Amino acid sequence: MVMWVFGYGSLIWKAGFHYDDRLVGFIKDYRRVFYQGSTDHRGTPQFPGRTVTLEPAQGEVCWGVAYKVSRKEDEEVALTYLEVREKQYDKKAYVDFFTVAMTQISCHLCIQEPSASSPAVTGVMVYIASPDKSNKNYLGPATVEEIAKQIVLAEGPSGPNRDYLFNLEKTLLQMGCKDEHVMEIADNARKLISGVEE
Repeated sequence: MVMWVFGYGSLIWKAGFHYDDRLVGFIKDYRRVFYQGSTDHRGTPQFPGRTVTLEPAQGEVCWGVAYKVSRKEDEEVALTYLEVREKQYDKKAYVDFFTVAMTQISCHLCIQEPSASSPAVTGVMVYIASPDKSNKNYLGPATVEEIAKQIVLAEGPSGPNRDYLFNLEKTLLQMGCKDEHVMEIADNARKLISGVEE
């Protein structure tokens, strides 16, 4: 059995494990939100950073990448690595992953429903940080300004939280995806940084 993993946050630009193929595409009926606290990578227990998770959202799509891991030994190494890296994400789901021809990809596809109707891959594994009580790091919704301020100030073992935000925005734009939630927070973060540095 081949393992597929969907990345929608830092996994997009930094897999950290060996894979045989990488596809750009999307999953349906989810949206990416900065609702998960990070105390082990982009923040500390005293001052958590914020990273993205998935929230069910009927009719919306979330763009990212799917990684194919074919060899059994590579799968075991990848799973061991991911279980540590994603340990603050309390749920795993298996979703359908869709792709479209590169000529069809345009900026509006993150907002409007892409035309692909048949999944390119089924049973793609994805890590999700849920709002369940057992997820002690879930921060939940806040205003764009509040989220941006927390991200600008937070820093953890993997570096400043702002680097995560700006890398995510940049990588999504390179894929042809304008994620409004990510871009609004990034714009607010840039304003805060320029205000601090002036």
